[in-house]
Amino acid sequence: MGVVPVIIFTALWGVVGIVLPFLAPKGPNRGIVQCVLMLTAATCWLFWLCCYMAQMNPLIGPRMHANTILIMAREWGNPIDLAGFEPPAEH
Repeated sequence: MGVVPVIIFTALWGVVGIVLPFLAPKGPNRGIVQCVLMLTAATCWLFWLCCYMAQMNPLIGPRMHANTILIMAREWGNPIDLAGFEPPAEH
């Protein structure tokens, strides 16, 4: 896991959620503006983190036919041992 992007985006959303609420303009809605900034920062950071981590170990991958895989292997120069190879059942 790349530590640098996590640190950068944590700092970015930390500024939005921790620093900016102190800079909110004074007025009757200051508390609401502060709450909105903190909630926005927390939810955006969490969404970004989930998306970033989902790319590290994806639950799904591309689905290809067995012929496509064999053609790709042949064209890219990767020998494939077909002993015990069974193509997936077609749905």
